[in-house]
Amino acid sequence: MAAIKISPSILSADFSRLGEQIRAVEKAGAETIHLDIMDGHFVPNISFGPPVVRSIRKATGLRLWSHLMIEEPLRYLEAFRKAGSDGILFHRESVGDAAEMIRRIHDMGMKAGIAINPGTETGFLKDILSDLEAVLIMTVHPGFGGQTLIPETLVHIRETRRLAAALSIPPVIGADGGIDLDTLRKVIHAGADNLVIGSAIFDREDPAEAFRELLKAARQSPDRPQHDTE
Repeated sequence: MAAIKISPSILSADFSRLGEQIRAVEKAGAETIHLDIMDGHFVPNISFGPPVVRSIRKATGLRLWSHLMIEEPLRYLEAFRKAGSDGILFHRESVGDAAEMIRRIHDMGMKAGIAINPGTETGFLKDILSDLEAVLIMTVHPGFGGQTLIPETLVHIRETRRLAAALSIPPVIGADGGIDLDTLRKVIHAGADNLVIGSAIFDREDPAEAFRELLKAARQSPDRPQHDTE
C-alpha cells in the first residue's frame, strides 16, 4: 500500500516569501507543489498564470502540478509546459473531449489528471481512468482557499477508488479542500492517497512544522482503506 502524500497548495502561501516557503516544505518532505490557476471566469477568483509558474520552477526541483481552473484550458497547455509544469489537472466541465485533452497533455510530455467538482458525478471516469495519472476530488467548491470540507464529496473518493480497483489500475486519487488535522482521516478513510492542503500549512507561522505534523498524522492514520490497487 503506497504511503500517503501531501501536496502543499501555494494559494495560501505568503507570495512575498514564496520561494522561502516552498523550500521550507520541500525540506520537510514535500515531493509535489500544487498550483491553483484561476481565471475569474471558470471560478470566481483570479490567482496567477505561467509567469509565476516559471518563477516557481526556478525556485524548486519538486514536481509542479498546475490545476487549471480556467476556461478553454487546451489553449494554455503549451504555456504551462514551457513554464515548467510537470502535470496538468483540468476540470471535466471545462473541456468538450476529455480523452483528447489527456492525449494532448501526454503528447507534450506532461502527466494528466482530472478534477471532479462536488456536483459532478464520477461515472464518466470509467472510459478514461486508465489514461490518467491522477484524479483530484474537490472536497470544496473550487475557487477559494480556506473553505470547510463538504462531507458528501467523500462518496466521490470512494467511487473512484472502487472503480480503480475494479479496473486494476493505480491512479493517484487526491482530495482538495478543507483538509486539516481534524478532517484528514475522513478523506484517507474514503480512499485518497494524495492530500492537497493549503491553509492548514501556510496559515501557520511555521509551514514546515505544519507540513510535518500533517504528514505524520496522515501516515499514522488507522483508517486506510483495504481496497487499494497498489
